[in-house]
Amino acid sequence: MTAAPRTIVSDAHFLEAPRWHDGRLWYSDFYGHQVHSVREDGSDDRVEAEVPGQPSGLGWLPDGRLLVVSMTDRRLLRREADGSLVVHADLSAYATGHANDLAVDAAGRAYVGNFGFDLMAGDPIETASLHRVDPDGTVTEVADELWFPNGAVITPDGVLLVVETFGNRVTAFDLGDDGTLGNRRVWAEFGPLPSDRDVAAALGGLSVAGDGACLDAEGALWIADAIGDRVVRVVEGGTITDEIKPGSPVYACGLGGESGRTLFMCAAPDFHAEARAAATEARMLAQEVAVPAP
Repeated sequence: MTAAPRTIVSDAHFLEAPRWHDGRLWYSDFYGHQVHSVREDGSDDRVEAEVPGQPSGLGWLPDGRLLVVSMTDRRLLRREADGSLVVHADLSAYATGHANDLAVDAAGRAYVGNFGFDLMAGDPIETASLHRVDPDGTVTEVADELWFPNGAVITPDGVLLVVETFGNRVTAFDLGDDGTLGNRRVWAEFGPLPSDRDVAAALGGLSVAGDGACLDAEGALWIADAIGDRVVRVVEGGTITDEIKPGSPVYACGLGGESGRTLFMCAAPDFHAEARAAATEARMLAQEVAVPAP
């Protein structure tokens, strides 16, 4: 992994949620208010959805319909076969901050995180709950006291892994047949919980500010370190086995490509809303890694 990452998408505002699906890379552009898909080399750009409420996490129902988080109005949207977007679930009465990333299980249940507080306003950190959205749109709280639940993945053996950005850790849950979460435990720990709820102070105390994440075929997680200008590969227990430093902050990552060994990385100069909305400096980077996607 010594070759420099290549840029496949440029001139975007702030990219998140890279997902390899149906032979294409899908991703959200927060302040462009669009979901896009491209070929592996970045060509054939398609606008897949227009999301005025700021798109984030992406997933698919078993029948192939797209789910996309609408952050600022705290809704989960569904794209119908005709391309129209409808409200799949309204999380505004549940989420205590912007809705964020999600993972979708084989039954079509979406597990959606939220910020827990107003990050962009500089409010003190508050923990957040994780919510399950059933296929009929029913919303249920399934976990609480999470320190900014962010990237989420479901392993092939039915474990939900949630990256806690301000928690210095990844938390695991066993996924029940009925969608309940059990056996909560720390899957990886990088340092202590923050002792100061001021965002700047807490960020300064993090070893890994985990943001978006993806799973590989050996059960390791690639995690974007939002303050470390890097992407790290982590195994259960917290050991970092590999690191990629592309020369820019990275906020999300996803494995895919025809070989399954292309790591796509969402890079931007920073995560500040006003600056990113005003500029088109974000890029999608790509680099080959040794272990493919599951």
